[in-house]
Amino acid sequence: MKPIIIPDVRLKLSSNYRPELNVIHFISTRRGDPERGPMVRMRSSEARLRLIQEGELVWVTGPRRQDLAVLEIDDGIPEGNVVLRDISGVTITEGVMVAKPDMDTPPGRHVG
Repeated sequence: MKPIIIPDVRLKLSSNYRPELNVIHFISTRRGDPERGPMVRMRSSEARLRLIQEGELVWVTGPRRQDLAVLEIDDGIPEGNVVLRDISGVTITEGVMVAKPDMDTPPGRHVG
């Protein structure tokens, strides 16, 4: 009789549901502009899915790098899309992931 091989299934505590979002508009600011800095704008339903609220800092992960940005809610943006301002390394039509940073886990204590 052959032994039964059970696949290794582990609960990854650090992974959460982060579907990719398409960049439909990119805003680039200049030095004299009143509103500057990294910002991501998305629908409230997309933010709720990721457990983030307006005004929070979020990680924006693109194909080349990862940046922190402030979240703004705008229900005029189509579902599955985002508008970015001053995020380096991202262009229009690329996919990005937006996630809440994990500030509760001490450094070096990741499980999974």
